[in-house]
Amino acid sequence: MVKDSFGGPVQRRGISRRRFGAGALALGGAVVVAPLGGGTASAAGRPPGDAAGAGPRPVLRRGSAARAGLLGERLAEITAVAEKYLGPSPAHPYWAGAVVLAGRGGTVALETAVGRAVRYSDYDAATGRAVEFPPEEQIDATPDTVYDLASLSKLFTSLLVVQQLERGRIELEAPAARYVPEFAGGGKQDVTIRHLLTHTSGMPAWIALYRQPDREAMLRALWAVEPTDPPGTVYRYSDLSLITLQLVLERVTGKPLDALLAEELTGPLELTRTRYNPPADWRPRIAATEVSRPPWAGLDRGLVWGEVHDENAYAMGGVAGHAGVFSCAWDLAVLARTLLNGGEYGGVRILSERSVELLFSDFNTDFPGDSHGLGFELNQHWYMGAMATPRTAGHTGFTGTCIVLDPTTDSFLVLLGNSVHPVRTWRSGSAPRQAAGERMARAVAVRPAHGAAAWFGGMTTAATAVLTLPALDTSAGARLTGDLWWDTEATYDVLCAEVSTDGGATWLPLPFTTRAPRGKQDVARADGRVSGFNGRVWHRFAAQLPVSAATSVRWRYTTDARYVGRGVYVGAQKVASRGALLYADARPADLARVTADGWTRERD
Repeated sequence: MVKDSFGGPVQRRGISRRRFGAGALALGGAVVVAPLGGGTASAAGRPPGDAAGAGPRPVLRRGSAARAGLLGERLAEITAVAEKYLGPSPAHPYWAGAVVLAGRGGTVALETAVGRAVRYSDYDAATGRAVEFPPEEQIDATPDTVYDLASLSKLFTSLLVVQQLERGRIELEAPAARYVPEFAGGGKQDVTIRHLLTHTSGMPAWIALYRQPDREAMLRALWAVEPTDPPGTVYRYSDLSLITLQLVLERVTGKPLDALLAEELTGPLELTRTRYNPPADWRPRIAATEVSRPPWAGLDRGLVWGEVHDENAYAMGGVAGHAGVFSCAWDLAVLARTLLNGGEYGGVRILSERSVELLFSDFNTDFPGDSHGLGFELNQHWYMGAMATPRTAGHTGFTGTCIVLDPTTDSFLVLLGNSVHPVRTWRSGSAPRQAAGERMARAVAVRPAHGAAAWFGGMTTAATAVLTLPALDTSAGARLTGDLWWDTEATYDVLCAEVSTDGGATWLPLPFTTRAPRGKQDVARADGRVSGFNGRVWHRFAAQLPVSAATSVRWRYTTDARYVGRGVYVGAQKVASRGALLYADARPADLARVTADGWTRERD
C-alpha cells in the first residue's frame, strides 16, 4: 500500500505588528549576558497533577475541560467565535474555515474545526466576488488540516537561533556581520543578533525580494539595504530581520534552514506535519490561501494551495526565515507544551530552561507596547485578548494564524484560519483572535480566596460596573477589609474605591492598602485605584473609613473602548468597628441569587 508523506539614541516608534498587516536576561531595559544554565520557565497556576517539579513534565493528551482545570462553557464559546466569523465580518467572511485548539497543563480540552479548508477557486476583482469550487470539490476543515503559518515561521527560526546561542556558536550581542560579513553593507555593521530577534534593527519592514531574478540578486539587495534608523532606537517589525537570521544560521551550521528545522525541532519533537515545502500528496489536507494576482498581490500565481503564500518566501524556494513553514494545530500545541515545560517534551529537550526564559523575558522595555522576547511577542492584547500578561508569549501569521502561551495559567491557544482565502482584502483586523483569547482567559476560573463567591466587574469594553455597599454608621471609626484580584489593561481600565458621606451625592477616592500573598509589606493606594497586572493572585486590602453616621463605599470599574484584561474581583468584604462587625458580604448559595444581585461565581 502506498502511504502519503504524513506517514508518520532618540527613541522613535516604528511599524508595529498591528500596523504591519550565550544567555541573556532583560533587566530594566539592559541586557546582562551570562552563561546559560539554571533558571526556569515553569508556569504558576498549573492544574492538579501538573505541578512543576513533580516528576516528568506533562505531555499532551485529549481530555475534558474539567481535567484541564478549565470551564467547559467558556471553551465552547471559542468554537462559537470561530463559527461566527464564517459569516459576514462585516461584509465578507473573515475566513473560509478555521481550526481551534486550546488546553491547559497536559490536557487538550478543545480541538475542533469549522468551515472549509478549500472553498474558492478564483476571485473576480471587477465584481468583488469569489468563485467557488463545485460543492463536491470543496474540502472541509478538520482538526488535522495543515495551514500555511506565514509569520509564525519566525518562531521556528528564532528557536533555532536560541539553540545556537545556548551552544555558544552565536552570541546575542554580536553583530550579525560577524557571521555574515556581507550583511554590513548599507551601514548595518552594528546590527546585532538581539536587534534582529527583537525587531529593533532599524531596518525597513520589507522589500520586494521576489522582483529580483535569482537568489544571488536577492542577497545583494539585502546586503544593500540601509537602516531607516540606528539599531536599538526604534521598534519596527521586519521580515528582513528573520531572513538575516536564516542566513546567519546557515553560515554557522553549514546547513539549509529546512534541514535544521527537521534535525533540531520537528524531528526530535515528532512534529510530523510541520515542514517547509510540503509534498504534493499533502495537498488535499492543506488549507488553500489566496488567489494571487496584482494589484492586491505581488505575483500572478492564481489560487495558492499547497505552496507558500508569502511572495518573498516563494521566490526563495519556499524556505525563508520569516515565512514558509506549514503545520497543524496539534503540532503547534506540542511546541507550546514543550516551551511551557521549560524546553522539554516526552523526555526530549530542545532548549534549556534558562534558554526558554529568554523567550518569555521582555527585551524591549524601551518601547512600551512592543514587548518582545527572543522571537516571541509578549503581552499583546490586540490578538491575545485577556490571555495577555507581561509574560504571555505568542505570534500571528498573515494568513490567519496565531499561537498564544500563558505561563501564568499554564494554558495555550492555537488558532489556524485561511483568512486570505479567497483574497486578503476580504478581512481586516484581528477580531476573531482577540475574541478567542478573551474566552480562553475566562475559561481559567478565578476562585474566591475566601467564601463561596466574589463580585466580578465583567470583561466588557467601554463599560462601567459598580458594587456599592450599604450605608453604615461609622461614627465610632471603622475599617474595611477584604480581597482584591485585578488584571486590567494598564492605565486605561481602572478599579476605583470611592466613599460618600452625603447619601451618594458626592463620591471621593478611598485610599487603601494591598498586600500580596506572602507579602511582607503593604502597598499604599493613596488614590484609591488599581490597574494593570497583579500576578493573577488575590491580594488582601484594608481601608480606614471616615467618621460619619452614614458612610457608603463603592467599587467602580471602568474600561475603555479597546481591550480588556481578565477583569477585577472583589470578595470577602467586612467592616468592623471596635471589634463589632458592621457588615460582611452575603455569600450567594444558588445561581439565581448570583444573577439577581450582581455577584458572580465561576462554575465548572
